[in-house]
Amino acid sequence: MPVTQERSGAASETPGGTPRQGRAARALAKVRAGLPRTGLAALAGLLLALAFPPYDLWPLSLLGVAALSLLTRGRTARQGAWTGFAFGLPFFLMLLSWLRVVGWDATIGLSVVEALFLAALGAGLAVTSRLPGWALWGACLWITQEWARDRLPLGGFPWGRLAFANTATPFTPLAALGGAPLVTFAVALSGTLLAWAVLRLPGRGRAVRPAAAAAGGLGAVAVMLAGFLVPVPTAPADTVKVAVIQGNVPNPGMDFLGRPMMVLNNHAAATEKLADDIRAGRAEKPDIVIWPENSSDLDPFSDPLAYRRIDEAVKAIGVPTLVGTLVDGPDEQHVQNEGIVWDPKTGPGASYTKQHPVPFGEYVPFRDQLSKVITRLQRVARDFYPGDHNGVMQLGPARIGDVICFEVAYDEIVRDTVEQGARVLVVQTNNATYAKTGQPEQQLAMSRLRAVEHGRAVLIAATSGISAVIAPDGTVVQRTEELTAAELSATVPLRDGTTVADHLGAVPEWTLAVAGLLACGGAVLLGRRRRPSGDRQDAARADGTPAAG
Repeated sequence: MPVTQERSGAASETPGGTPRQGRAARALAKVRAGLPRTGLAALAGLLLALAFPPYDLWPLSLLGVAALSLLTRGRTARQGAWTGFAFGLPFFLMLLSWLRVVGWDATIGLSVVEALFLAALGAGLAVTSRLPGWALWGACLWITQEWARDRLPLGGFPWGRLAFANTATPFTPLAALGGAPLVTFAVALSGTLLAWAVLRLPGRGRAVRPAAAAAGGLGAVAVMLAGFLVPVPTAPADTVKVAVIQGNVPNPGMDFLGRPMMVLNNHAAATEKLADDIRAGRAEKPDIVIWPENSSDLDPFSDPLAYRRIDEAVKAIGVPTLVGTLVDGPDEQHVQNEGIVWDPKTGPGASYTKQHPVPFGEYVPFRDQLSKVITRLQRVARDFYPGDHNGVMQLGPARIGDVICFEVAYDEIVRDTVEQGARVLVVQTNNATYAKTGQPEQQLAMSRLRAVEHGRAVLIAATSGISAVIAPDGTVVQRTEELTAAELSATVPLRDGTTVADHLGAVPEWTLAVAGLLACGGAVLLGRRRRPSGDRQDAARADGTPAAG
């Protein structure tokens, strides 16, 4: 028996080792060899995050796209997927760092989910990098990735679209032609063309091709400057005088509401102060007043004191007021997030209910199962009940299109209000939970893009900031600081005309997204036709994957 053991041990120490040891050694060698590329991908992801608010270093969005294109070029789909994930995870961790208010576990969990879409993008970039015109197909794949991420899972999460880092750049006017998807496509195409140019610069094993490199660089610049050729319609059909009330909250963070009625009293008092200033001749009377999301922390239809306080403030100012409040839903388990038109004579009238509640923030999917594991979810006592119609309402002389908070990130929700006749867009929001974290700046940037996309002025009313008045060309005319009580007064245009983007709707997004998928499919088919069976097996073994039978 001892002899047998010695022979067994000697056999395991042979130069080749056992097959299992050989596979482990090869896997470890691959990991070590891939560390530099992984590190560069992570660095590129962080650079892309710096392109977004609050940093606003938008040229880094082009460099981030170019870097991911170069790092995935010529790789296998599996290698490209890992590179995409290594790029996406630090990108989202930095971009969504404002979620730390809820908990770093929430930040990490959401970032991992979103990074999986970047992994799929990396795989697609690797596969299509062998095709002629790969720079074009790579740009299309960015749209494919955003199309999927904007819808999946649980209704999607559009944060981090390239367009939202370019809401005040030469690319921005393109939104009037094809919305956010066209802006993303142009940014991505400029980035992939930069990568194409870099590959034609002199380097190890590469011929000097200065003309080709210059052509790629000029192409990237031409795509960027194309936005200056796009007219952005701004001529008003009429105007309206508006006052936006930011009443502020007792405490930022998860417990921003404080004691009952505090937030409501803040907004009512600010409105009454404006009414006093008007009577004293210190301010001009508006045609309409906008209160933010959750400006009433109590349901005025079930709480008489809340109803009376709102009615007193609206009667004092004497003009129709859009009030944001939570009202009881159709049953005891649900609540509705609403914007209500409140008339000084007739009281509450038309209302809009938020259509797209935020998963885990405003409702808990799989509540019975998850709340037992994650006790923090029990803080969401009742699920928000989604609305079933758009936010087009008549507010005094203005036909407004109301969207609530995160809804401004979703193309179809905003577009629908314009299609149904909204002449000015209103974004009611409550960012008090995320005050001073960068999230309000990111949402402001989205609103700027919507102004250009639809040729509409945008009025942002926030409980604690940032409230703003945005012109139809995306210019921020006025804005407030965070965590301050403030009031904005402005005369804003009402427009009836529509942009090319309004007429095309989702056609540009679907066209570009499908083009990216077709490019991937074509690349896979061409690869199979060009590579003999034996070569496929050798390549599979070299990649550490079993060859297909």
